[in-house]
Amino acid sequence: MHDSKPVPETAETPEALRPPRIGVDGRKFPGAVRGGCHDTLDRARDAGFEGVFFRTLLDMSPALDAGELREIREHADDLGMYLEAGLGKVNPFATPETPELRAAGDGDILLGFRRMIEAGARIGCAELWAATTGYQAGYAGRFVWDRFRTDVTWTEQLAATRRFLGRLRPIALDLGVHVNLETHEEITSFELVELVEAAGPDVYGIVFDTANPLQRLEHPHATADRVAPYVRQTQLKDCSLVPVEDGLRFDLTPCGDGLVDFEHVLATLARTAPAVNLTIENQESRDDFPGPAPVTVLPIRDAEFAGSHSDLTISEFAAFTGLVYDHASRRPRAASPPDRFGHAEAMAAVRRSLEHVTQVRDRVAAATRPSAVPA
Repeated sequence: MHDSKPVPETAETPEALRPPRIGVDGRKFPGAVRGGCHDTLDRARDAGFEGVFFRTLLDMSPALDAGELREIREHADDLGMYLEAGLGKVNPFATPETPELRAAGDGDILLGFRRMIEAGARIGCAELWAATTGYQAGYAGRFVWDRFRTDVTWTEQLAATRRFLGRLRPIALDLGVHVNLETHEEITSFELVELVEAAGPDVYGIVFDTANPLQRLEHPHATADRVAPYVRQTQLKDCSLVPVEDGLRFDLTPCGDGLVDFEHVLATLARTAPAVNLTIENQESRDDFPGPAPVTVLPIRDAEFAGSHSDLTISEFAAFTGLVYDHASRRPRAASPPDRFGHAEAMAAVRRSLEHVTQVRDRVAAATRPSAVPA
């Protein structure tokens, strides 16, 4: 395994010229749910990662205890690692499914968000993750995505989210933080960019999850180009899409084994967000998350599913389809999920992702590094 210790900064390697650091998801890193934040930081560092992204501040300290959060911050600093965190779901129709957000404000969700933002600001976490809804594992067809809820339309959910972002805006502005919305499974990158633009990119940004937008039938190159000007955090992951009887089966893969072109992604980000941290979101171990792995099938023959992507152009959909079937033709038999995906398998996969992303990062950095100018 390569050594990715932080490069000491010298007059020849100023911060602006250092390649971005590569970290890992602090909720899904194998063993994280059992070991706690300090253990996760130590083991991630030992595995070669340069930072940890804890999904929410409540994952770090359920009570938002200032001392506990400060100790985690200091531990990351001692290890020379970056530390990132987040908030929660900002869609009011989704917040009832995360009661900890209401509890953080003693019943007042807006106050709960304020307390989380304040806690993040105190420990220097000024880039904070958020998302619009959750993934509804176990349901068939389009109902795994809240985009297709039948009690409230997706248009109404987006409108409610926009209003809530407007209420969060003065809090984030006052505390000097950015709230960054993930390219989550249910939202298109078109819709996400529109939300950020409407709410104000001086306060709001994007967490670029590289695999999720393929569930919205988007070509990875086009997604990267659309979101790049707004990206402030990342969740790097890869996927395959395999034709099956009911549509296209979506499976996570180690980075470099699937459909995402990380060369394009990192080269694009090098132009718009050269210092952004590169966080790998690995497939979780079933030892940490017991039960069968979620199975997601894109029901592309379902008119309501396909018709919900009104911003998607015919040319991009054609490119997406070509990518999927070209990849499938190179792997003609649909691979079944492994019989076991435990700690060892998850660690092997996340190490493979780290190796691939590191290689691509270094190639992009070499290609974009300014040439030395003779004195």
